[in-house]
Amino acid sequence: MNDDRRKFGKWGEEMAFNFLQAKGFKIIKRNYRSRWGEIDIIAKDKEFLVFVEVRAKTKSIHGHPLETITLRKQNQVIRMAKEYIAFNGIPDSLPCRFDVIAILSQAHENTELVHLVDAFRP
Repeated sequence: MNDDRRKFGKWGEEMAFNFLQAKGFKIIKRNYRSRWGEIDIIAKDKEFLVFVEVRAKTKSIHGHPLETITLRKQNQVIRMAKEYIAFNGIPDSLPCRFDVIAILSQAHENTELVHLVDAFRP
């Protein structure tokens, strides 16, 4: 991954972080890494433990960022969430959900942010 893409991705994650905080989410963990990959944001929204995948793109020529959340990616995030829950002793009774934040922006201008609540399920 080139440096510009990495910086843009970090910028998108920061936008998502600020957006969720403004909506009242309590951020628990950012960039949770496991052997399966990374979950961008883990947060609490009322009674829900929320696993958030952030996708940022600069162009819509190759589709919207939401289109990049493939079934393979969903299964990867679900696997990491299960691992996080097990390793942190989180009770099975705690309701969980998977949200996606998609950001489409040209040079940090004309930015479109879409928050898909409960975007996919195990």
